[in-house]
Amino acid sequence: MNSSDLFQLDKADVRAAFDRASATYEATAVLQSRVADELGGRLEPFGFRPLVILDLGAGTGRATALLKRRYRRALVIALDLAPGMLRQAARHRSLFRRFERVCADAARLPLESASVDIVFSNLMLQWCDPLDDVFSEVRRVLKPQGFFTFSTFGPDTLKELRSAWAEADAHNHVNRFLDMHDVGDALVRAGLQEPVLDVDRMQVTYGDGMALMRDLKCMGAHNATAGRPRALVGRARLQRVLAAYEAFRRDGRLPATYEVVYGAAWGSAGRPAAASHAGEVRISPSDIRRRK
Repeated sequence: MNSSDLFQLDKADVRAAFDRASATYEATAVLQSRVADELGGRLEPFGFRPLVILDLGAGTGRATALLKRRYRRALVIALDLAPGMLRQAARHRSLFRRFERVCADAARLPLESASVDIVFSNLMLQWCDPLDDVFSEVRRVLKPQGFFTFSTFGPDTLKELRSAWAEADAHNHVNRFLDMHDVGDALVRAGLQEPVLDVDRMQVTYGDGMALMRDLKCMGAHNATAGRPRALVGRARLQRVLAAYEAFRRDGRLPATYEVVYGAAWGSAGRPAAASHAGEVRISPSDIRRRK
């Protein structure tokens, strides 16, 4: 198994982890909520009047409810791979703020082509492998002039935890996160138009390393890579990890870094996906034009 294969995600394991964490997710996902609010705020300047909105990887439906509140006339769909998350999402529905719930795979959307005005996806794409499959489906379901807005994690995410585990063994203990440029390339390959990406870095601090690990477990952020250790982590190895993490302590707190990649792109506008040759995407100059 080569190094790339070691980081392949087990989709069934991802689904099971988030299903188990559905009841505890929202209480610990503070950063995820902050990012969702930022992502939603980025929609405001456009003045959209959508008919259909897809919250892709909706989790417990907090952001879905906010989207329904903002776009009252739209049909808003919360779609998630984990049924437990969608059961929790029912708590955010009300008589006058109803949204639909669909349990499905982001790489195989059970929606008609060109049927969605806005696809909104908050911190879900890092759990998708390969990303191209999801972006191709987003392109398919978006209307030609539809809008795709998303956030995902970049490679510096949990760099302290990754470094600490590297002191203990050679296994993967932290998922791989794609660079912003790789995400942008995947958008272009899918035929999504005029992609724009930017990066923000945030830190959450903890009193000790175990508190971080507990939070990750409560959020379902389980190591689902093919290269993960299959045996239980012994106490001695865990103590080595915690000791290595102490090297990052500043002002009495341990940091956990999150690199958040924000992205947006438009639908295909009737144009085909860009051709890829030996890993390079080639675009005709005639296809580069300003959006009216």
